[in-house]
Amino acid sequence: MAKVKVYDMSAKVVGEIELADDLFALPYNEPLIHEAVVNYLSNQRQGTKSTLTRSEVRGHAAKPWRQKKTGRARHGSTKSPEYTGGGVVFAPKPRDFSKKMNKTAKRLALLTAISRKLELGNLIILKDFEIASGKTKDASAFLKAFGLSGKTLVVGSKNSAETTRATKNIQSLQAVDIDSLATYNVVANKNVLFTSSAIKKIEEAYAE
Repeated sequence: MAKVKVYDMSAKVVGEIELADDLFALPYNEPLIHEAVVNYLSNQRQGTKSTLTRSEVRGHAAKPWRQKKTGRARHGSTKSPEYTGGGVVFAPKPRDFSKKMNKTAKRLALLTAISRKLELGNLIILKDFEIASGKTKDASAFLKAFGLSGKTLVVGSKNSAETTRATKNIQSLQAVDIDSLATYNVVANKNVLFTSSAIKKIEEAYAE
């Protein structure tokens, strides 16, 4: 088991925590992580965009002018794509972009991504994460204390409304609950911080 330091919100060491090797020391599996990320992004797509084809455009399909002897290009309908307001070629229609992924593979991808962050030294354990004031300046002070640069993800067991409000105005900082954590969240952020309670939830959920 790897021993990792536990910090408070002012970046002071307050203890240590042991991380199980079978959960947080998994070998890097890029194809599996890629599959999980593609699965997540595909499932975020609404697939609701829709435009009209020439057969759906309102209006008549009469030939606008005779075929020959007008000096103009031949046309068969004012609903054709060449006309303003005409139909769209290969018009996009509502469709389902969702993908399925094996539950076991999805869990393994998440643990693999977390293990990679720990291996690279970009994973930090917090004793707790709470910004009771709900103020953005306090969230900025938290980042400054750790000297973090780049996109940062903080994973708590259950973030309060005040904590969420304090972090949402900082573009480089994202706070999520452990129950809604996806592999994409881990991969998309340079730094990942877990509260000790969030780590405990992972161990309870994924330990064999």
